[in-house]
Amino acid sequence: MYTFSNRLKIGSIILMAVGLLGIVGGFIMAPGTVEEAKAIVASHDDGHGGGHAEEASHDTGMDHGAAAEHGGDHDASHDEHLLSQLKNRPWAALYVAAFFFMMIALGVLAFYAIQRAAQAGWSPLLFRVMEGITSYLVPGGIIVFVILVLSVLHMNHLFIWMDPEVVAHDELLQGKSGYLNPTFFLIRAAIFLGGWIAYREYSRKLSLKQDESTDNSSFKLNFRISAAFLVFYLISESIMSWDWIMSVEPHWFSTLFGWYIFASMFVSGITVIAMVTIYLKSKGLLPDVNDSHIHDLAKFMFGISIFWTYLWFSQFMLIWYSNIPEEVTYYVTRIQDYKLPFFGMVAMNFLFPVLLLMNSDYKRINWFVVLTGIVILAGHYMDIFNAIMPSTVGDQWFIGIPEIGAILFFAGLFIFWVFRALTTVPLQPKRNPFIEESRHFHY
Repeated sequence: MYTFSNRLKIGSIILMAVGLLGIVGGFIMAPGTVEEAKAIVASHDDGHGGGHAEEASHDTGMDHGAAAEHGGDHDASHDEHLLSQLKNRPWAALYVAAFFFMMIALGVLAFYAIQRAAQAGWSPLLFRVMEGITSYLVPGGIIVFVILVLSVLHMNHLFIWMDPEVVAHDELLQGKSGYLNPTFFLIRAAIFLGGWIAYREYSRKLSLKQDESTDNSSFKLNFRISAAFLVFYLISESIMSWDWIMSVEPHWFSTLFGWYIFASMFVSGITVIAMVTIYLKSKGLLPDVNDSHIHDLAKFMFGISIFWTYLWFSQFMLIWYSNIPEEVTYYVTRIQDYKLPFFGMVAMNFLFPVLLLMNSDYKRINWFVVLTGIVILAGHYMDIFNAIMPSTVGDQWFIGIPEIGAILFFAGLFIFWVFRALTTVPLQPKRNPFIEESRHFHY
């Protein structure tokens, strides 16, 4: 039985405490007036995209008589838009981090269901690790749902289609109002989260029941519900990606987007499985897990990173080549205002894992796998950052107190919840029919 070490427990609590201070600080420092917003923009004019910030600050300056005389209405509208973007920033930072850590648990849940449905022989030794990580789906999913509810209640402006005044002057949003309406939006979110959590809890119950059973009835039932769940998962994950991410920019859409987000969460989940497994093995808690298990996890990290890159390039290349104004706006905004995070995450999510994990021998070196995993996780956080921030804060992005605070808080909560869950049951299944095959697995 795994024991949650005091050092890890205290460390996770400290992360949560520091992160919470950062989140609160981000909301406190959010501008309350146009003048404060201008001051914040001026303070960042030499940072990430100084040209745009400086231009915004210059255009909104009221000390130019001609601008005040001929462009007063435009400047006032621009000032209000700027204020709205900066007020959105702490909410957007919170939402990005909350979604990112929830999607790790959701990616692990998909991988777990696939192993169950495929009746894989190599992975049963890792089932308890996967079940521990997916436990975060409960608090993580609830937090994301609360943020969505607060968005519906107009506590923030992350989703512009939730603003009746915006919809009233936008024919495109009016045409989508049958689908993009707050009530239906929350109903869908509740169904998705309920389905994911229900499968996780029931499958884990059957997994534990199998350990005490005298036959394989629980194992067979788990196989059937896992196969059925994968159908629900593929549908719900795609719709979730449209609702929770793509709809922050409701004038844009991509038919590849569901698969694209799936690839991101899938590789992130597998990466966390590998890192937690390596940690537990280093403590002598998974003695039967060998280098071949780590090698297979690293192969998945390598392969899904290439799959993610294929989807990223396919989406980008087709939109760039067709050059349809309604579509290219999505990438023009990101390339102009988010050049470093946009191209940086491609290098982190593709070049880095390919170069480090292409060699088969390196997939067996634990510190190589962990190093690659850290870069992959950072890269896919930036991927979600790039998906949310341009539509919610425009060019007023910055990696500062709200962003770092949110990452620290959810990282601490994730570590605390996952490792607490790992302490509740033995880390190795007893009566899985494939446990001996997994124990003697060699690549």
